[in-house]
Amino acid sequence: MGLSINQNIAATNAYRNLSNTQNDLSKSLEKLSSGFRINRAADDAAGLAISEGLRSQVGGLKVAARNAQDGISVVQTAEGALTEVHSILQRVRDLAVQAGNDSNNAEARKNIDTEATQLVDELDRIAASTNFNGTKLLDGSAGGGSGKLTFQVGADGDTNSQIQVDLSGANIKTIAADLTTGSLATGGTKFDVDNTAVAAGNYTFSVDNGSGVTSDVVVAISGAQATAISNATTGSVQKFADALAADTNFAANFSVNVVKDANGAATGIEVKALNGGTVAAGTDPGTGVDNGATVANTTAGLDFSSATAAQASITKIDEKISSVSTARANLGALQNRFEHTIKNINVSVENLSASESRIRDTDMASEMVSFTRAQILSQAGTAMLAQANQIPQGVLSLLR
Repeated sequence: MGLSINQNIAATNAYRNLSNTQNDLSKSLEKLSSGFRINRAADDAAGLAISEGLRSQVGGLKVAARNAQDGISVVQTAEGALTEVHSILQRVRDLAVQAGNDSNNAEARKNIDTEATQLVDELDRIAASTNFNGTKLLDGSAGGGSGKLTFQVGADGDTNSQIQVDLSGANIKTIAADLTTGSLATGGTKFDVDNTAVAAGNYTFSVDNGSGVTSDVVVAISGAQATAISNATTGSVQKFADALAADTNFAANFSVNVVKDANGAATGIEVKALNGGTVAAGTDPGTGVDNGATVANTTAGLDFSSATAAQASITKIDEKISSVSTARANLGALQNRFEHTIKNINVSVENLSASESRIRDTDMASEMVSFTRAQILSQAGTAMLAQANQIPQGVLSLLR
């Protein structure tokens, strides 16, 4: 190699190597100070894309875990209220059992009605006031009236990332209404009775057993009975009710009470199915019984006015207790499901975070090795560049 002064190749080479070393040193400082191996897309374009996807999933799962916790809170709020609903229904049932004893006089039965009325009113208040963050839970209005609330418990936009809480079975407003329609002393199907037109023949009453199947009960009114009822100056409606109640088949399926107006005058009868089904009148040989002329058919309400009616009330209350029990069981199962969901989410967050960290985060120990190497090379390169710059000065010795 010739000795020249216009081009110092050794210095150029030392400078190039020193520039590369300074660039590596700068990158190492950036990684060590930020903690990230990828600080810009140029550091690892493919790794950046993968890590951003993982980061989105991790962030979504963390929010999903909070959503699931909110789901547990909603379930616990509803189930806590249903606990008290159960207690109220059990007390009303105790009152119905007490009313089933004919040792109670009219005043005692009235007192039983009074307590039961207040308890059922409390059911209605619980239904109206139980809410979570302004969303009512027990009145059937949740989810826009469907009774279903949806919780996002996953990071993706598909149905597998959602859990639906069905509160339709916990509609306490409906239960309270079913126990209070009319009044606690009424709630069967009412029929007008024209005491001057009760004819002899077969009177048919039908009852729906709740599954859409109806059964007919036929009561035969003899000519003598019809004449006695129609000719009675007072108590004719009561006589007709007594004639129905005296029929064994009728008494095995229904209870009957006399309906009176505000002045105490008898206007008709009220027939209730002992199984809580809907009652309707079928054939009528005369015009004496008018189905639903004053009040539409209803099977709601409790009746403690007689031992037979109290037994029918017990059956109705048992149905409500069973319904609430099923609703509570469903909510308990949902709470367990949410808890398992949260555990699964936390495992996923942990593993996805580890994967994202391996791609994106700096291995501090390894990077310190690279930094130390670059630091030493930088110092050595600077010294060598100084030495290379001295090489052209050797030409001066030739000029002496």
